[in-house]
Amino acid sequence: MSAKILVVEDEPAIAESVAYALRRDGFAVTIAQTLAEAETRREDADLVILDLMLPDGSGFEWISALRSERRDQPIIVLSSRDGEADRVAALETGADDYVTKPFSPREIVARVRAVLRRTVASVAPSASAGAPTVELDEKARRAWVGETALELTRVEFDLLATLLGGPERVHTRADLIDRVWGDGFAITDRTIDSHVKALRRKLAEAGADPSTIETVRGVGYRLGPGSNGSGA
Repeated sequence: MSAKILVVEDEPAIAESVAYALRRDGFAVTIAQTLAEAETRREDADLVILDLMLPDGSGFEWISALRSERRDQPIIVLSSRDGEADRVAALETGADDYVTKPFSPREIVARVRAVLRRTVASVAPSASAGAPTVELDEKARRAWVGETALELTRVEFDLLATLLGGPERVHTRADLIDRVWGDGFAITDRTIDSHVKALRRKLAEAGADPSTIETVRGVGYRLGPGSNGSGA
């Protein structure tokens, strides 16, 4: 199912430009021109794109109010205010990203995809009855199995976040290298397999189902049968 994006922007030309680019990339988009209208539509949104200057109030105050109720809904600020103070204030208030106008619609799509990947919050219980859930707090870089906190390395955390961020797909080793290490790293298949093995061990020791991460022979890895990923 396509992620649902709420665009809160009072300039119709900008709102339609963003909506068109996102719809063309497969997202479902709703537009709100005021904070009052956004308030009635935000619950169904997987991500909010928010202008800071709106007719009926401040985007800063809305972010703060939203974060007091719900910390897991991603927010990307879209603003003509390009000062460092505004950017810092928005991020510290709870925004996940900040894009200044003018902007490229393709950049917005890329930012949306990046934020959705980063803000995966949890995955439903795995195949074994009674197995605890695996949860991530991407911003705090913390992970749990049920009530048990996981002590993960940077690579292990990013591997887990990547797998949970695409629960219905097979992640090739090349894809994992790109997402976890980035360009310029000479990573072998053996290195990836070693990190996944260590991650599996830590998950199992914390009580997760051993098949949470499944090997697809000759290709890569995916979440095991019965796992059900969900974006924040």
